[in-house]
Parts: sequence; C-alpha cells; structure tokens
Amino acid sequence: MTQDYLGNPIDSEREETRQAIDDFTGGVLTYQTRAENILVGADADPASVLANALAGLLMMFAESPQAPSLAARYLQRAWAAGPGIPRAERYTALLAAWSADDLPEALRLSEQLLEEHPRDLLAAKLNQYFEFNRGNAPAMLRIALKAVKGAEEVPQAYGMLAFAYEQCHLLEEAEAAARYALHLLPSEPWAQHALAHVLLTRGRIEEGTQFLEEASTGWQGLNSFMYTHNWWHLALFHLARGNDRRVLEIYDQHVWGIFPEYSQDQIGAVSLLARLEFAGIDVGPRWEALLPYLRERRADVVQPFLSLQYLYGLARAGQEEAGELLEALRQQARYAPDFSRAVWAEVTLPAAEGLYAHARGEYALAARRLGQALPRLGEIGGSHAQRDLFALIELDAQLRAGDWLAAQQALELRRRYDALDVPGNRHLEKVYAALGLPQEAARAARRVARVLGDR
Repeated sequence: MTQDYLGNPIDSEREETRQAIDDFTGGVLTYQTRAENILVGADADPASVLANALAGLLMMFAESPQAPSLAARYLQRAWAAGPGIPRAERYTALLAAWSADDLPEALRLSEQLLEEHPRDLLAAKLNQYFEFNRGNAPAMLRIALKAVKGAEEVPQAYGMLAFAYEQCHLLEEAEAAARYALHLLPSEPWAQHALAHVLLTRGRIEEGTQFLEEASTGWQGLNSFMYTHNWWHLALFHLARGNDRRVLEIYDQHVWGIFPEYSQDQIGAVSLLARLEFAGIDVGPRWEALLPYLRERRADVVQPFLSLQYLYGLARAGQEEAGELLEALRQQARYAPDFSRAVWAEVTLPAAEGLYAHARGEYALAARRLGQALPRLGEIGGSHAQRDLFALIELDAQLRAGDWLAAQQALELRRRYDALDVPGNRHLEKVYAALGLPQEAARAARRVARVLGDR
C-alpha cells in the first residue's frame, strides 16, 4: 500500500497526489505554506478520499463561520469517492464532525487514528488543536506522549510534547523536550515557540530575547500564524524591558499586515496593541487599521477565545459592531451545544461584558466582570501567555478605577516571575505612591531606571 512520508497509508498511486498529501501533513506539522498544495492535489484527484478529506480540514483551519461551507465541497467529494481505505474514512468522518461542531466526536476520531497508526502525527496535531481550544492541557500531554512513542525520531513530535508540558506548568520537562526537538532540527518553529513560553514564564527575559532574535532569521517560510505569533512572543520580551520602539517596529513589520484576513493574525494584533497601551505606549491609529477585518467578525462565535479578542478590538476602536458581537455572544451562551454551553455562559459572556466595559471606560464594572471570569478562563482555550491579556486588562481596570489594594496585590504577584518588568514597575511606583508608601514607590522607580540605564 502507498504510504506518506511518515509511513502512514494513503489511497493514491498518483505521484502528484502523494506529494500533495505529504505537503499537507508536513506543512501542518512545520507551519509551512506548502500545506495549501493539498487543494490542487484534491482538485486533480477527485478519486482520492484522503486528499479531499485533508483539503476540507485545511478549510476548517480558517476558524471562521464560513469554514464549514468552504469545506463542504471537499467533504461531499470524499463521500462520493468512498468507500476508501480505513484511514481515509476516519479523516472524512473527522472532517464531518468538525464541520458540524461535534467536538467530542472529532476528538474521538483523531485519537482513534493515532491508536491505529502510531506515526500519524497529523492526527496527534489535530487532537492537540482541539484540546488546546478547550483548555485541556493534560489531554494535550497524553496525546503528545503517544506521538513521541510512535515517532521518536521526528522533531515535530517533541515540539508538540514541549508545548503540552508547558501548558501543564511542567516547565523543566517542557524545556528539555523543546531543546531536544531543536537538537534534532534547530529551525523547528513549534519547539522554538514552546521554549519562548518557558523563558517568559521563568522571567529569563534577556535569554529569551536573544534566542528569538537569532531564531527569527529562519521564520520567512512559515505560514502567517507561526510567523506572526513567534514575532509576537519576541515583542513580549522587548516590552518587558521597556524597548518600546522595537516593539512598535515588530508590530508594524511582523505582527500586523502579513495575512490580515486570518483569525490568528487579528487576535495577535489586538493582543499586542492592548499590551502596548497598558505599558503606556501611544499606538496612534493602529486600532483603526484593524477595523475592515474585525467588522467581518461582528457575528463570529466560532471559538470563545477568538471572539473575546474580536470584541475588544471592535470596542477599543469605538465601533458599534462590538455591541453586535456582544449580543451574538449572549445568544451563543443560550444556544451553544451542550458540551460547550457552560463555557460560553459562565466564562465567555462575563469576560466579554468586562472587556466591553473596559473599552468604554467603565472600569469598576470591567474589573468586576473580568474578575468573575478569570478563575475559569482556561476553559476558553488559548495559551497561558495569550490569556494573560485578560488579566492585564483587569489590572488596568483596577488601576484606572483607583483600586490600589487589588492592583498592588496583582502587580507584586506578577513580579515574582519577572522582578524587573518595566511596565509593571512603572505601575507599582504609581500604586505605592497612592497607598502612602513612598519608599516602595522609590524602589520600583529604581528598578525601572536600572533596566533602562543598562542599555
């Protein structure tokens, strides 16, 4: 039987189809644009159930309300070409489940694929993607351990393992797995990404900055998500040390404008702009530049983690479409599928109302509503570093509302991870002055001066 480059069965003898399937599998695992070659391969080989199922999966990665309709032509073609080999049939069923928002079935099928084909790293990657989007880090780790066991020489398996460890707060294990992946392949972008998470969490800011600056020379061939996201991580390191000009340069050249129609590019831009403003940096007209793209998201409730950032971007730019999205989220909280309704109603909606209030200057309300959501925010998906945006917005609301006690507690807890964080220490100077603790205010000011004076 014909096999892909990892040794998994495929259903076509055509060299062009085999290459397209390899391009998709390898492109997804390495975040390269060659994954898109599956579309040409599927169109040229309507008899390949697998090629058409994979083409449909590519459409679903659009993460938009239109994605199921974009995937439908390939799903219909896969059904029409069947029955196929068991692996192709499983992928067709997985595509159907994802298109129907049947996440439990998509998870079951992706894990079954890996059980049947221990080197099917595409199935492992899909399973991690689904679990990541609902905040189930232990499940991500469980599937990654299986992937490494089946493909122990493949660096991407260790990249998946490293990120899963990091999301489980197992930082030593995460760093070891990431560095082993990079030993196998120094340019492995997901391992670079996982290591960036570890270094940021541990406050190893200078090390992280140098590591990502050097790694960035190899990011040109990546898809827009991985390209912009790794640059986003580098921006966080520079932001922590008050390198404001460099952060703006990264935003303008590498975070926004690469593929502005894409969900992940949009939320990366929203997140970084909000962090820049929290650090006291004037972002000029950059919010308005997002509007033509965010307006298209005014009814988008595909994923709670994404919708919250679309909402904040729209509200921050003062657009009425933010209210439309908030109403869509209220409807989703009532009518979402059983498996996800509680997350929409009990976590996403209060967070959305808090973000909306913050953007409108209603800071006390914003702090209350965000405070209700934050203890369970992991359930909406996203990484620790990404979700930290919402904690920062809550902190900003506390500062603007003059809740100095809550702000002091939050800022000092954050300083445990990075004692020299420039934006945090600038806020602490203000907080301690308001609390009548001038000595602590002076200490915070000296920490900022030390960092900025070292350059």
